[in-house]
Amino acid sequence: MNIDAGMVKKLRDACGAGMMDCKMALTEAQGDMEEAIKLLRKKGMASADKKAARAANEGMIDSYIHPGAKVGVLLEVNCETDFVARNPEFKAFVHDVAMHIAAASPGWVSREDVPETVRANEIEIYSEQAKQSGKPEAVIQKIAEGKLTKWYSEVVLLEQQFVKDPDKTIDDIRRELVGKIGENIEIKRFARFRVGDEIA
Repeated sequence: MNIDAGMVKKLRDACGAGMMDCKMALTEAQGDMEEAIKLLRKKGMASADKKAARAANEGMIDSYIHPGAKVGVLLEVNCETDFVARNPEFKAFVHDVAMHIAAASPGWVSREDVPETVRANEIEIYSEQAKQSGKPEAVIQKIAEGKLTKWYSEVVLLEQQFVKDPDKTIDDIRRELVGKIGENIEIKRFARFRVGDEIA
């Protein structure tokens, strides 16, 4: 199939990948735009995984105050170079994540940050619920683990559905940007403030 420049431009506008990558993806997908986008996303995810081990010691701190000034967020996101820290796409990502935190109120950045006592308490609750509903002993652990995974998707920032695009998680958005920019990007920490909340 002949892949013309217009198709390549359309794909590039849709996902921001390089011209050659877009052309190769369209060729592999035999001109199917949706399939080409999927291929590019997979490639971006793979390259994001490779870059995850690289040190991210640059970056920026951003703040977001929700209209009405009742909720505010401070967020640190790291990258590898000062050059990327000044990149408009990187800045937009950081601001979007800060806005997401204000709206979705996560408790932790990643599931590794969840204290073991909190995790154990959740497992205990879900196990007890499964017992109470008469589930056999053999499946109680699986049910509890399944509910824990769902709970992570509600309270862990990286696993939450992005408020601006619920088809993707925050980690999906982060990895796509890693694939596009070519540097490791790490959401380091955040603080969310709401008027009237007690200080932990």
